Amino acid sequence: MNASDRTPADLLRSALASDPARPLTTFYDDATGERVELSVATFANWVAKTSNLLQGDLAAGPGDRLALLLPAHWQSAVWLLACASVGVTVDIGGDPADADLVVSGPDTLEQARACPGERVALALRPLGGRFPQPPQGFADYAVEVPGQGDRFAPYAPVDPAAPALAVDGTELSGAQLVERARVDAAELGLVAGSRLLTGRGYETWEGLSAGLYAPLAAGASVVLCRNLDRLPPEDLRKRIESERVTNTIQ
Repeated sequence: MNASDRTPADLLRSALASDPARPLTTFYDDATGERVELSVATFANWVAKTSNLLQGDLAAGPGDRLALLLPAHWQSAVWLLACASVGVTVDIGGDPADADLVVSGPDTLEQARACPGERVALALRPLGGRFPQPPQGFADYAVEVPGQGDRFAPYAPVDPAAPALAVDGTELSGAQLVERARVDAAELGLVAGSRLLTGRGYETWEGLSAGLYAPLAAGASVVLCRNLDRLPPEDLRKRIESERVTNTIQ
């Protein structure tokens, strides 16, 4: 990664310029058997489409606050980088009533209805599938995002000093987030080409860093495992071997 990168979106751009074909995120859900692998280029394409949805259809921009009510998931990671690309502050598990817009999974729809602004729902089904019945009062992400543009340019440059993420009662600017991610990457022993397996959730900084930011800052990749506690130890050993995992954190 480049020393000049000062926002999470900068980190993604550097990864794309360096090696777009390498895996960035490999996602497992051990409750459903789902496995999805996204290269840097594929992940960046999802981020561009989601950023265009945010900035265009949802009219979000710098200074807006988004309550993110999603578990550790590859689509959650996409939303985190899309918000960083637009300049929207992500409040992890934040109160929708205090947010300008909300992004919800299927289990938090009632909570999300408190948001006075735009509401987006994700079914979190395999292959990014849509809801069988769209939830009333929400835009279905799987319906809205495919038609968005594959390239994104923000209307205004993202300020690295502006708030980017709120989690665990702490608010971080984009520059602070990147610096913490770099420190975490070093502490985890991540270098370019590392493969980090993590079963941590996205409700804490430690989970977010291991599951997205630290690998991105190091030029590494992540094997993100949801419901990892359901995987027998022998199967976990096989996954570590088959995915060529170099580092683990559970």
